[in-house]
Amino acid sequence: MMHQLPKFNSCSIAIIGLGYVGLPLAVEFARSNLKNKNNCFTVYGYDIDSRRINELNNGYDRTNEIKSSNLKNLKNLIITDNSEKLIECDVFIVTVPTPITEAKMPDLNPLINASRLIGAVLKNKNLSSCNPVIIYESTVYPGATEEVCIPEIEKCSALVRNVDFGFGYSPERVNPGDPQNPLTSIVKVTSGSTDQVSYFVDNLYSAIITAGTYSAKSIKIAEAAKVIENTQRDLNVALVNELSMIFKKMNLDTLDVLEAASTKWNFMRFTPGLVGGHCIGVDPYYLLYKSESLGYSPQVVLAGRRINDNYGHWIVEQLIDQLIIAKINPVESNILVLGYTFKENCPDTRNTRVNDILSSLCNLGIQTTLFDPYVQPKAEINGSIHILEELSSKTRYDAVIVAVSHDSFKKMSLSDWESLLSENSLIIDIKGIVPRELNPWRI
Repeated sequence: MMHQLPKFNSCSIAIIGLGYVGLPLAVEFARSNLKNKNNCFTVYGYDIDSRRINELNNGYDRTNEIKSSNLKNLKNLIITDNSEKLIECDVFIVTVPTPITEAKMPDLNPLINASRLIGAVLKNKNLSSCNPVIIYESTVYPGATEEVCIPEIEKCSALVRNVDFGFGYSPERVNPGDPQNPLTSIVKVTSGSTDQVSYFVDNLYSAIITAGTYSAKSIKIAEAAKVIENTQRDLNVALVNELSMIFKKMNLDTLDVLEAASTKWNFMRFTPGLVGGHCIGVDPYYLLYKSESLGYSPQVVLAGRRINDNYGHWIVEQLIDQLIIAKINPVESNILVLGYTFKENCPDTRNTRVNDILSSLCNLGIQTTLFDPYVQPKAEINGSIHILEELSSKTRYDAVIVAVSHDSFKKMSLSDWESLLSENSLIIDIKGIVPRELNPWRI
């Protein structure tokens, strides 16, 4: 039995991993001291990427989530790549990525390495004042925290769970590139390894989450809740993606059909498109992995994944058909792809399915140009892809594929679109943002 946990509102917190999840979390805990005089947090933001640490200490966030002023003015936020400084901390919150391998298997290495790091820190920490608490936010399959992460901490620290330290799970719910729904405005699910720890974790997050918290009955329930949030969305998009394939054979515009169907009060409107990113296109594979390890092979979840993983290739097949109809030789054509990030108004390119479109075009030997205002011209993308620094009316294209609906694309005028097109040009409008006067091919 643990003798004493840290204080809810005056502990030292280490955030392990300063990406789209960890950095906003670190900033909110640090800012909470300014918002509530009862809070007195010291926050250590830790990351193994020294370049990232240098950027943040100079007030620059490459993810565009945090303003420079918020980084420079928070004296109680220490950004570091020195793990020895973390020995001062009572609470450790893990926000590292949980990607998948090329074989679409969970890659838990970042999570394991973070756990080993915490174990090494705890091994040298004096626990006489209070028992530390470790909280995981990274998306995992149900059971991963207790079966994979905590054993690594115990092995590296020679400490015992629920005796020397407590632990919990509180799944991240951030929405990158969405300033209307910040971290604090999204209800936070919390959980703990004991009732005492669960109470602590819930109260800790209550200090920053204005939308409120929900204390799950167990860590596994909290883990499962997170993984099905994105699995459900993945399946809903897979349904409309498959419907778009069906409606194309009927010469129906899917977006028009959805608009009509949306007039019913209980119709849930999801739009077809590319499903990438570090959550929706990844999390279902964590559920599939755990399910199959228990002897059950999911049917619906796997079918949805297949549809969404192949959607970009299907888009290119439609493009080729339309080029042939327009009497344009696909091999001799010049294609412009607008957008590369996995979602609009966000520089995050992790697991972007626009890659499927680009790879299909390259495999066919089609000259392809890419423009995305959030992607640097020297980005590591297929070497045969020409990346523009800016759009220019000097070059006209046989086809334009609108892959991401950045606001800057939505604001383009009719003449802006026309300036990109040569005679008999096509527009493949995946996002439904091109003026209908141009008669774009829409999904």
